[in-house]
Amino acid sequence: MTDGSGGSFATTQWHLVYEAARRDEPGGLEALAELCRAYRHPLYGYLRRKGLDQADAEDTLHSFLVRLIDTSFLEAADPKRGRFRSFLCTSLRHFLANQRRAEQSQRRGGSETILPLDLSDAEQRYAREPVDPQATPEEAFDRQWAWTLVETAVESLREEWHRGGKGELFDGLRFAISPGAEPESYADLALRFGMTEGAIKVAVHRLRQECGRRIRDEIRRTVVDESETDDELGRLFRLLGK
Repeated sequence: MTDGSGGSFATTQWHLVYEAARRDEPGGLEALAELCRAYRHPLYGYLRRKGLDQADAEDTLHSFLVRLIDTSFLEAADPKRGRFRSFLCTSLRHFLANQRRAEQSQRRGGSETILPLDLSDAEQRYAREPVDPQATPEEAFDRQWAWTLVETAVESLREEWHRGGKGELFDGLRFAISPGAEPESYADLALRFGMTEGAIKVAVHRLRQECGRRIRDEIRRTVVDESETDDELGRLFRLLGK
């Protein structure tokens, strides 16, 4: 399932949906884990913005994902209907409208399904997100999806640089691919790493280029048609700029 470059799946997320729907087959649980990792924080934030408290948001998200994998719901998902994140957000909205809290708790308590769902830092991440009182939960979901996608690309790069013995350099240059980070002067970086300022500038340029390629690769995994990549990439940067 992996492509050998930072552990990223060499497939689209719609393909992951099909594999996750067949979780008893080879690769099914791995695909399910990837879907949960990619969308747990945007979905959790959506539920909190819909007025659920922390405990209810966690229970509802668990119940929603159980429904996805314990029924034929994923098998019925159709990429012709649009981007997967839109399908997922709409599905959660419908699920929330049709479920009562008692039913959710009963489902969670009675299910034998073990989900690869880590929400240990979900509330902290939600609390750190910028507050836009005019944004709908759906708009906030899209923005959090954009940030999650960028974080995935950056983490993939971090792992690769650390495996290659350049972890300290990556950590020093990370500000160049982290919006809002406080930059360090090239002179100070050159002194710290025993490099020239010119070499630091080249390293920063290459890091930004590689991060851009990783982000584009992540985008390609979320669309059905390759021709949609540029439009989706533009949307991502517009979301990050809000």
